Order: sequence, then C-alpha cells, then structure tokens
Amino acid sequence: MAKVMTLLVLRILMNLLFISWIALWIFKPTTLWTQSWHQAEDTIKHTFFGYYGLNFAVFSFPPIALSIIGLVYLSLLPQHHRPTRGGRSASIPVSRPAIINSFIGIVSCFEIIALLLFLLFLAWTFYVRVTNDFKKLTPVKNMDFNLWQLKYYRVATRFGLLAEACLSLLLFPVLRGLSMFRLLNIQFAASVKYHVWLGTGLIFFSLVHGGSTLFIWTITHHIEEEIWKWQRTGRVYIAGLISLIVGLLMWITSLPQVRRKKFEVFYYTHHLYIVFLVAFLFHAGDRHFYWVLPGIFLFGLDKILRIVQSRSESCILSARLFSCKAIELVLPKDPRLSYAPSSFIFVNIPVISQFQWHPFSITSSSSVDKHTLSVMIKCEGEWTNSVYNKVEEAANSENKIAIRVEGPYGPASVDFLRYDNLFLVAGGIGITPFLSILHELACKNRLKAPKRVQLVFAVRTFQDLNMLLPISSILFNPVNNLSLKLKVYVTQEKKHSNETRTLQEFLAQSQVQSIHFGTEEDYSRFPIRGPESFIRLATLVIITMLTFLGFLIGLSHFFIPTEHKSQSQSMKLATSGAMKTAKEKVPSWIPDLVIIVSYVKAITIGGLAARFLQWRQQHSKAPGMSKEVEPEERNLTELIPVAQIEEHEIHIGERPKLEEMLWEFEKNLREWSSIGVLVCGPEPMKEAVASMCRQRPQCFGVEDSGKSNMKINLNFHSLNFNL
Repeated sequence: MAKVMTLLVLRILMNLLFISWIALWIFKPTTLWTQSWHQAEDTIKHTFFGYYGLNFAVFSFPPIALSIIGLVYLSLLPQHHRPTRGGRSASIPVSRPAIINSFIGIVSCFEIIALLLFLLFLAWTFYVRVTNDFKKLTPVKNMDFNLWQLKYYRVATRFGLLAEACLSLLLFPVLRGLSMFRLLNIQFAASVKYHVWLGTGLIFFSLVHGGSTLFIWTITHHIEEEIWKWQRTGRVYIAGLISLIVGLLMWITSLPQVRRKKFEVFYYTHHLYIVFLVAFLFHAGDRHFYWVLPGIFLFGLDKILRIVQSRSESCILSARLFSCKAIELVLPKDPRLSYAPSSFIFVNIPVISQFQWHPFSITSSSSVDKHTLSVMIKCEGEWTNSVYNKVEEAANSENKIAIRVEGPYGPASVDFLRYDNLFLVAGGIGITPFLSILHELACKNRLKAPKRVQLVFAVRTFQDLNMLLPISSILFNPVNNLSLKLKVYVTQEKKHSNETRTLQEFLAQSQVQSIHFGTEEDYSRFPIRGPESFIRLATLVIITMLTFLGFLIGLSHFFIPTEHKSQSQSMKLATSGAMKTAKEKVPSWIPDLVIIVSYVKAITIGGLAARFLQWRQQHSKAPGMSKEVEPEERNLTELIPVAQIEEHEIHIGERPKLEEMLWEFEKNLREWSSIGVLVCGPEPMKEAVASMCRQRPQCFGVEDSGKSNMKINLNFHSLNFNL
C-alpha cells in the first residue's frame, strides 16, 4: 500500500512539474511576465543565489527535476511493468495511426495533437512578441532603417525565438538511459523521429532568422560592419552565422539519402553539435541558453554514462552463420541483467571500427536465458559484411573477438502482454524483435499473456527461412498452452510441380555453421552488465546538477562581482542611471564561459561518479556467474531436428493478403477480445498494416456490424529493427 501511495505522489509531482513548465512557456512572452521577472531579478541579484541561480532554478530545473522523479518512479515499478490485462481499457484512440505517408511515415492521433499544440505555442509566442515590437518600434542603433525594413528586421529577430524553442526540445528524444519518453512507454527508436521533426523546424526557423537578417544588412550596406562585430554586450553575430552553417551541414548529412549510403559522413558530421551549441551560446547569450540547458545537460550526462558503459569490453561466446548471409551472435551477460522483449543494444566491434556503433534488436529473452544475450545481424552493408567475414576468419584461429555494448534499451512496460491475442507481421530481418517476444511468451509460469498468436513472415528466398531457426523449438513443440500459427510467404521464388516440402522440412535441411569461442571463464570475465539502475541514474543526475549549480554560482561571484552597497542605495543609483548592474559591467562572453566551465566540470564529476559505480559493480560477483558451456566446436555443420506438425503454412511465389488473414484470425474469438497488431519490416509493409488497421472500425473500439455479439479492439504497434 505504501508503494502504491508513493507511486501516486510521484505521478502527481511529475504532472505538476510538467504543467508548470508548460505554463512558463506560455506566459514568458507576455508583458506581465516580463515585469514580474525584472522585479524578481532585482530582488534576488544581491543574494548568494544570484541572478544565475534564479535563471537556472526557474528555466532549467523543472525538466531536470522531472527526469529525476521519473527515474525514481520507474525504479519503484515492477520490473518491466506489465499493464493490467484487458486491451479494451488500455486502448486509447489517440494512439491509433492517423496519417500514413511514405515521406513522413506513420503518425498517430496523439502525435498530431502534440504537434498541433506545439505549433500553436510557436504561433502564440511569435504573435505576442511581434505585436509588442510593433507597438513600440525604436530605431536600431547606428542603422538607418526605414519603416518596412525595421518591421522586417523585428520579424526576422523573433523567428530566432522559434528556433530556440525547437532547440530546447531537440535533445530530449535522443536520450537513451535518461530518456523521459520511457514514462510514456515510447521507445528510443520511435522517439528519434521527434528529433528529426524538431531538427527540421530548427533549421527552417534559423534560416529565416539568419537569412532575413543578412538580407536587411546587405540592402542597407551594414553587413560587413555588423557580421564581424564582437560586441562587449549583446549579440555576437559571427557566432550566429557559424551555428547556422554548422546546423545546416548537420541537417543535410542526416537526410536519408546521405545517412543510408554514407553513414560515416552522417555520424562524424553530427558530432559538430558541440560547435553548434557553443556558437549558439555566444550568439544568443546566457539568458536564452537557460531555456535549452536542460536538454544539453541531460544529453551530456547520458553521453558520458554511455561512454563509461562502453569502455567495458565483452566477447563473442559463439556465433551461427546462416546461408542467407545472416549471423547470430551470443554474448555473455550478468544473470542479474533483465530486459524487456523488443529491447535493443548498440554494438561496436573494435577490430572492424573503433567508432562505428550500430543498433540491433535482441532475439533472446532474459526470462529464459539468464547468462547469455543474442542478436541477429543481416549482412546488407559494409560493416555487417565485415562482421560476417571476421567471424568466419576467427573460426580457424584461437583469437576471441572483442565487442563493446551499450544498453540494453527498451520499454518500461511490456505492452504485448496485455492483449488477448497477437497478430504479428514481419518482413525479412524484421523478424528479430518477434523472436524475443515469442521466447518470452513461451516462458513457463506466465499467467497473464496472449494465448493465440499468429505470425506472418514474408521473405524473398528460401534461404531467408533460416532466420526462424532460433525459435524452431517453439514452432514445432507447443509449450505453455500457447496457440501459435505461422504463415510464411516466400515472394521471389517459384514453386515447381514437385515442390511439396513443408516448413519443417525446409528448416530441417537448413545447414548452419556454428562456431564456439567462449569458455566457462568468459561468462564471469566479460559479462554485459547493462546500464545503471534507475535509482543510481537519479542519484547521478542529482550529483551532477548540484555540482553544476555550485560551480555556476561560485564562478559567477568570482568573475562577476556584485555590488556591496545597500539595496535601497543601489536601486536609487540604478534608477538615476549613475550605476550599471554587475552583469552589465562585464563582457557578455564571460557569463557564457562561466556556463561552459561549470558544465564541463559537472559532467566530468558525473562521469567519474558513474565510473566508480561501475568499478564497484564489476567487483561484486553476481551469484551463479559461471555456467557450463558446450565443448568448443569449430566449423560444425549441424541439422536442427524438428517434430512433424501440420499447423504452419508456407506459400511460395505469393504475397501475404493481410486483411483476409486478419479477418480469419478474428474468427472464434471470445466476446470483448483484444488484438495487438505488431509489425516490423520495410516501411511499405508497415504502412500497409497501419492503413489496414486504420480502415477497420475495430481500431477505434467500435462494435463490428458484422458481429453484433462481438467487440474487437485492434491495437497497432510499429517496431523498428534499425534506426
């Protein structure tokens, strides 16, 4: 009962923080806020907390506190929290696919509502700021603008605020260990598209802001004078130009046409975000930087934590090479490490590349495999083919293959367990998340889980069927009362007149090369321990935040001296214009440097604390770390024995008719049944399944007119096997 009340209190606190932060965004452009804020600054600037502490507390602290409370909240939830059964109550119409487009992908009602609200906020901010500017137009110092030029210049300036709003949210979607999207059960692979949307908005508003400003300077012949001016106070325009150029370069190289063909170009260019953020700070000043600081603060700490984890090398215990040019890697893990099905890891193999990291879905289940973790890789690029070749070469040598791992990352809630039935659609290597899900469903003692599952698997050739071998025991040996039916479609093969082999015969005749590298010692020497626990992550965020705040206030008092006169006297002098505030006495770049130094020191201390926790974890041996392994076999060709069974179907030279199969699957369902429709594969396949679900009335919890005594809920989920 106490735990339930604690969770309720934490949930209320998170809601209050979020609402307060949103309200702050809405009221900040108004005149009432401006007047109140200046009064608050005058009151606090003579205290120890100071102007800088006030800005951090008001603008930066709420989202950081939301992250801390969210991590504590997740730590109190049952491991991989399983929602209450009953897809009817859990089904929310706003999460259904609403827009299906090959350019923007699949967009849900919830995402449309959130996007419209954000655009409404941008419009509100722009309208209020521009209206106030037009009410009190004042000439720009040393510039002879006429009326239309002055208005256009003000409008261009306010577009910079819209870019700033996008930047303040830009880094939240790409957090991994510290992701707040986990509270909404949005996975990292799905939230990346929000990063893309915000980045596109940032570049668009920045281009309008910077391009319009340069245009006005050019036609009034002030561009050479202004662009190189490094003002003592105010804007540093050359820094703004640098951030615009760097941001545009990052955006161009992140386009799919470049990213998919030249991943290294995208990867290395994207690390220019450091130059972009520093240039933005010098251009916009510290007042505006406190808005974007929370995302930068959490992203920097998240990056350091990932680096600390990835410094620990593991090794490949064994590998299976499939004839379809796919490879399954088995890695050792700490038996205490648990992850949800559909989780993924980032993998780096130093012998191939020191810097390339690639995400792969986990195909095993931590409920079944306590000591190992498996991933499957389809060789379709230079890096993946190098992995395949390196494992083949290692088959004839005694050398182990070192590997580095980040993660696992995955959902905090196992959505698929709440449904009565599952309809799974996979294309090619998109089968990988479903391998993990099926392993989890086949786990014994599972009281609440779907009992009927249909898996539709579309592949190009017969050889691609090898990717089903990791679940062959589940397919042909029913377990745990799980009703599993598989329909395989081999689309680019022709069926000959004498072609009568069944699926189990195809798999039985599949030859797989198994290579074993690991020994019993490797399980305890190189286990993957995963990220820090939620409560430790919350502690690290608190330590880093307090360190940053301490350095910020301390360095501000040292480099930006405060007045020692009484407040009343200071106010009188300030009113008469005889005295400038302490902030106005120093160049604007000094507070910027104070923020940078405080940030670097705080992140460094956070990283050292994380390294210490990792060292303690490595020296605390988990129970049962050792494990018996099979004798080492090299170049072993094995046949997978399967039992005869007639449930599963194989169709050659056909494409799946998904709508017909879904109608058939709904037959014999009990009243008030819920169906989880999960798809993973090429984008056209995802769009086809989403369109099918959107067109059906059951997708919105509406009674089916064809079945008056039935109510079916379809719940669409799109999974990603890559980024």
